[in-house]
Amino acid sequence: MAQADEAARTGTGTGTTAPLSPEAVLRSSGYTRLLLLGAIVGAPISAAAYFFLQLVMGLQHWTYTDLPRTLGLGAAPVWWPFPVLAVAGLAVGTVIRYLPGHGGHSPADGFQTGRTPLPRDLPGILLAALVGLGLGVVLGPEAPLIALGGGLGVLALQLARRGADARAAAVLAATGSFAAISTLLGSPILGAFLLMEASLAAGAALGVILLPGLLAAGIGSLIFLGLDSLTGLGTASLSLPGLPPFGRTDIVQFGWAVLAGLLAALVGTGIHRLTAVVRRQVEPRIVAAGPVIGVVVAGLAVLAAVLSGHDVSFVLFSGQDGLGQLLAGQAGWAPMALAVVLVAKALTYALCLASFRGGPIFPALFIGGAGGLLLSHLPGLPLVAGVAMGIGAMAVVMLRLPLTSVLLATLLLGSDGLAVMPLVIVAVVVAHVTAARLAPAPPTV
Repeated sequence: MAQADEAARTGTGTGTTAPLSPEAVLRSSGYTRLLLLGAIVGAPISAAAYFFLQLVMGLQHWTYTDLPRTLGLGAAPVWWPFPVLAVAGLAVGTVIRYLPGHGGHSPADGFQTGRTPLPRDLPGILLAALVGLGLGVVLGPEAPLIALGGGLGVLALQLARRGADARAAAVLAATGSFAAISTLLGSPILGAFLLMEASLAAGAALGVILLPGLLAAGIGSLIFLGLDSLTGLGTASLSLPGLPPFGRTDIVQFGWAVLAGLLAALVGTGIHRLTAVVRRQVEPRIVAAGPVIGVVVAGLAVLAAVLSGHDVSFVLFSGQDGLGQLLAGQAGWAPMALAVVLVAKALTYALCLASFRGGPIFPALFIGGAGGLLLSHLPGLPLVAGVAMGIGAMAVVMLRLPLTSVLLATLLLGSDGLAVMPLVIVAVVVAHVTAARLAPAPPTV
């Protein structure tokens, strides 16, 4: 979608550079054809994204459940993550070093729509994501899905129309990306809004990609629902369990919202800085350093599991499933055990951001939700309010997308979301401003 700005300046696709208004673009017959082509292409891309997510989940289950049993070990022994994540580090490091496209952009750079990958980059992006996410890396699937969706959209256009112009490529890339993550966050509106705000922050011409993106998100949602029903594999979307009903906000909760924003800014800034330090050491020697980082991640996860008495999966993986399980079983979590898992998750998140390929969203949501659950032990702070404030505040520190962060925390909590929205807004604003003040000053020109 980085091509969208150029697309907005392009006239009819014949090489002219006279600027067109968004209204003129919408009225053009070429744009209408692109819209239809995007709708047609969005359906198979959505199906590909669905099966990619199912493959990741299947690989996780095979690696941590089926393979140990096949080897006669029964349930995965406590040391099992060490060889698995060492293999993940070696494999992903090799892909980054030797395959075209370097496995996609580094999640240490934050969430971004980025340059649309070339078709030759797609195998490396797919392999790095499957191996890393499938073997337990603490990252999410959204960034690879966006890259794969955009790349497949451009590839489809190239196969259908040789010599396509920049506007067509931008629209098809956007369509593919929107379709790929249409229901990953639990709602097509969330996925579409995430990409729109990220595109706007990157300077893209949002008016050109808005309608194709929304259409692709809607079609993708229908495809996901249909495949869920046909295959019986289950949903791959983020969802939270039914939480205790929320009453109403009061002045005490607004005070806790300020505290939640400040704490999220401190934790998120620490993660960013640790990521930067590790990345400088790992990136030049990624093949050799990858297995070392994998072993360290495994060690932190195993240590947290032993100390907390809970499964290693709460530290490993993206947290997409772990957050729901944590909130569903929150009564069984002692505050100290929750704190141990939180620290381990934050450290492993930073290490994986610096060394692997994936997305930054889901671990941030897990850390925010778990941190909010821990804060809910404070007097006058209901569970739902704490979780919502934590999710929104941590999301904005890691993503730098305030509107999306508010929407995430609001829609994920269903009927209680609207009631806690004022608290979420306060927490997000405080976290966003504080994180900006704590970040290094940009270099002066």
